Amino acid sequence: MIPINLFVKPAGARLIMRIMPPLLLAAIFAIGSVNRPVQNMYSAPTEDSDVVSQAIYGWNVKIEKESKDWVEVRTADDYKGWMPAAALVRNGKPYAATGQIAMVSTLYSHLYREASVTKHAPVITVPFETKVEILQETDARWLRVRLVDDRSAWIQKGDLSFDLNNISTGQMIELSKKFLGLPYTWGGTSSFGYDCSGFTQMLCRRRGIIMPRDAGPQALWDGVTAIDKKDLQKGDLLFFGASLAKITHTGMYIGNGEFIHATTSQHPVIQISKLADDHWTKLLVATRRPK
Repeated sequence: MIPINLFVKPAGARLIMRIMPPLLLAAIFAIGSVNRPVQNMYSAPTEDSDVVSQAIYGWNVKIEKESKDWVEVRTADDYKGWMPAAALVRNGKPYAATGQIAMVSTLYSHLYREASVTKHAPVITVPFETKVEILQETDARWLRVRLVDDRSAWIQKGDLSFDLNNISTGQMIELSKKFLGLPYTWGGTSSFGYDCSGFTQMLCRRRGIIMPRDAGPQALWDGVTAIDKKDLQKGDLLFFGASLAKITHTGMYIGNGEFIHATTSQHPVIQISKLADDHWTKLLVATRRPK
């Protein structure tokens, strides 16, 4: 899998930041690590603006601008949005980039202040794909990890995978079914709730394919090949809309004429639909295969 942790702060960044205007500071070289389970990214520095995407706990983001208590960030898939400055820890180094790293492989995982599920409430609950830095193996069941803010917490081994390698197409299809029934969330990129392109992007990421965030750019991306509908194979991507220039939805073909997707159609959850249904047949405008 291509890692999320891509950003480095070069020497000289402090000098550049010092001479920029105070209200709209271009912090081109700064990085931050998300310290909330799932953080919305907005089109403008206010929660009254629309949600454009999300970043999950531990993701390292490049800080582009600052405006009062807000920062504009760029994620590893080159997507930009605003979030509260308090949602980031900025200690000058990426989180979960070195050492022993594990990834949450369950839909959610509780982290605790000690190795017990009964003594205290969880310190934090994080979604699938969250990476953590392992500090200590306490016994056959528990691991102590470093949090983004340098505190330590305990997590159960059963929630983690230490195999961060890319998975096969078949494994990806099986993985996709674990999310059936999760709510559709506009802008969602986590197991707390995905939108259509966030869901397919995550599935492709598990294969090591880092593709654009939104459905339209995904269909036009040079990392996919156009194919005929009759040649569809498991793992191919489907794009729906009024035309190729007006794509509004995407899903992943899983074989036998079916596809899995996060949709608001009829029931707003991740579900499996039939491509032959009139509703989807009329809207299908593109079929693509990741290279």
